[in-house]
Amino acid sequence: MLKKVSKNDERLRRHARVRAKISGTAECPRLNVFRSNAHIHAQIIDDTTGNTLVSCSSVELKMENGGNIAAAKAVGAEIAKRAQDKKIENVVFDRGGYIYHGRVKALADAAREAGLKF
Repeated sequence: MLKKVSKNDERLRRHARVRAKISGTAECPRLNVFRSNAHIHAQIIDDTTGNTLVSCSSVELKMENGGNIAAAKAVGAEIAKRAQDKKIENVVFDRGGYIYHGRVKALADAAREAGLKF
């Protein structure tokens, strides 16, 4: 009998494939996205040291509805602003195994508009 694989297990497998190719350095850290039904989170990570340099989420911004595109745009703009405060301009985008569509795309576009390059 075959075991049913959950959607999140499939996403984690996709994320592992992406992570095999993408790694953040001190010069060009990784912008990671995590999306849940209720909120969206973003982190800028230096994989050489394993440190999170900057983070932001819809929870932290105290958004009433953190699971929509408007929240994703706000998180994208805020993470770009915080990154620029820490002198981070270039990042490599890690979509976290999610499809580049909807909230993930909105976050990426907002971060680009606010000045991050990827």
